[in-house]
Amino acid sequence: MPRVLGVTMPYRNMTLAELARHIGMDAREARRLADRGVLPGHLIGGEWRFNRTQMLEWFQREMHTLDERHLRNLERAMSGGPAAPGFSTLLPPEAVDMSLRARSKASVLRELVALAERSGLVYDRGAIVAALEEREELCSTGLAGGFAFPHPRRPLPYALSESLLCLARVPGGVPFGAPDGRLTDLFVLVCAQEEREHLKTLARLSLMFHRADLAARLRDAESNDEALKIVLIAERDALASD
Repeated sequence: MPRVLGVTMPYRNMTLAELARHIGMDAREARRLADRGVLPGHLIGGEWRFNRTQMLEWFQREMHTLDERHLRNLERAMSGGPAAPGFSTLLPPEAVDMSLRARSKASVLRELVALAERSGLVYDRGAIVAALEEREELCSTGLAGGFAFPHPRRPLPYALSESLLCLARVPGGVPFGAPDGRLTDLFVLVCAQEEREHLKTLARLSLMFHRADLAARLRDAESNDEALKIVLIAERDALASD
């Protein structure tokens, strides 16, 4: 069961008001989006109900289509307060490799998980690889601009001891199913232990990569340490703009 601000909550359908609070959206706007068929919900007795799992799937699939305002509201709603861990905690130096050796989508996923293992936080490498492959079969996590945020469909608390990010650059890039048809060369692997952190991290990454210069600076980085510093500065700047 998910944990929300330290309280265990059952997986049940959410009302419109509960959904709005959960994702940091005005209830009137949430209703308009539901009425238009944008948000995946069900009308029961004239009232909207939203399945948590379906909403998690929707946000993962549509995160890149949200504008900055919605991304900031979602990131804020999922952060759980100022003590929520930032990328300086989630992205250890040993989980950065700006010369990752991979020639295909499948090998990128395997090498990203191997990179994650360097952190010492991975319990079940095979489970993470399988979860990443399952997610990619549904819809590519590759985005326009040559970057991707591979992630499992759901948090994997049993497969790692702590939530974790990995950053990698594949020189030359690989076909990864990006909507613009270009090769993908920048990857941020997201492995979270619970739902709120999962969505918060994806929202924060989307905010950061909305700024076109971040990808360019990572492509120009001459070392793993420089790339890590670039990401941490980009996160600081994104949060300072909030």
